[in-house]
Amino acid sequence: MANWFEVNDDESKVVISSRIRLARNLIDYPFPNKMKEEESKEVLQKAKDVIVNGNTVLKDDFKYYKMQDCDEVEKGMLLEKHLISREIMENSNSGVLIKNDESVSVMINEEDHIRIQTIFPGFKLNEAFDLADKIDDVLEEQLDYAYDERLGFLTSCPTNIGTGLRASIMVHLPALVELGYIDGVLKAANQLGLAVRGIYGENSKALGNIFQISNQLTLGRKEQEIIGNIMGIAKQIIDKELEARDVLKKEKGIRFEDRVYRSLGILKSSRIIDTKEAMNHLSNVKLGIEMNFIEEISTRIIDKLMIDIQPIHQISMYEAKNVVERDINRASHIRKTIELNTKNKE
Repeated sequence: MANWFEVNDDESKVVISSRIRLARNLIDYPFPNKMKEEESKEVLQKAKDVIVNGNTVLKDDFKYYKMQDCDEVEKGMLLEKHLISREIMENSNSGVLIKNDESVSVMINEEDHIRIQTIFPGFKLNEAFDLADKIDDVLEEQLDYAYDERLGFLTSCPTNIGTGLRASIMVHLPALVELGYIDGVLKAANQLGLAVRGIYGENSKALGNIFQISNQLTLGRKEQEIIGNIMGIAKQIIDKELEARDVLKKEKGIRFEDRVYRSLGILKSSRIIDTKEAMNHLSNVKLGIEMNFIEEISTRIIDKLMIDIQPIHQISMYEAKNVVERDINRASHIRKTIELNTKNKE
C-alpha cells in the first residue's frame, strides 16, 4: 500500500493526502516534446546520476525505474499509487526515481525535464513542500535550471511558469455529493483559481467521491502564497463537508445509515464487482465509519482497499486474464479483507 494513503486525524477524514509538484527544466535542452532521442537520453542520465550515482545523501533512499524496462502492469501499479503520470508512461526515454517510503518521486522527461513530487498523508501541504524544496536544492547544486529573472522557472506549459509549483489535496466529499452541494462548492473553487479533477488528475473521473484540488497558475506568486491559498480554501471545503455530514445525519438519519450498511453488505457478499461500483460502496462505508455508524472496521482497511481494487493492482495480485476474472477476483479480495479485519477486531 502507498504510505501516503493513511488517515491520521479529523481533517484527514476529508483530506486524504497532500501533494507538491515542482516543474524544472535544464537550460541547454529543448522542452521534452521538442527533444531529439539523444537529447532525451542525456537528460535522463544527468538527472538520474545526480541522485543515484552522485555523492548525495539521497542515493541510498531511491529506486530507479526506466519506463522502457517496465512492463504495462508495473507502470500501471505506479500510476495507481500516484507515483507517475500517464504522460511519462508513454515515453520510452523517461524514468522515475522513487523514495523507498514512496513519499517522493522524481519524474524525468515527462512534460518537463524534471518533476519533483512529494506526497504526504492527510492535510500536510507545508511538510510536503519542505521536503520537495530540499530535493530541489540537491538537484540544483549539480544541474543548471532554465530560469528567467523576470518570469521565474521556465516550463513547458505556460501555466506553470514562475515557481513551477503545483500544490494539491486529495479530498473525500461524499456528503456534499449526496446532498447536491458539490457543484456549487467546486464551481466556487474554480472561480478562486483552483483546478478540480478526478482521482487520477487531469481527464480522470471522481471515483468514490474523491477529488483532486490544485492551483492553476504560478506566475507572479510566491510558493507560500500559493500553498496558503490552497490551505485556506481547503479548510472551507473541509468545514462544508463536515457540516454536510451533520445535515445528512439529521435529515436522512436511518435511511442513510441503512445505505451505509447495505454497501457494507454488498462488499461482504458480492461475487463480482467492477471498480466504479466498488469505489462507491467503499466511499459509503468510509463515511459510515467516520460518522460512527460502523465500529468493527477501520478506515485504514477501507483506504487500503481503495488502492488494492484498482484494475492494474488486481491484475498484478491475481494475474486475471480478462475483465470478468478481474471483477470476480476484486469481489473475492474485498470479502476476504473485510472478513479478516473484522475477525482481528473481535
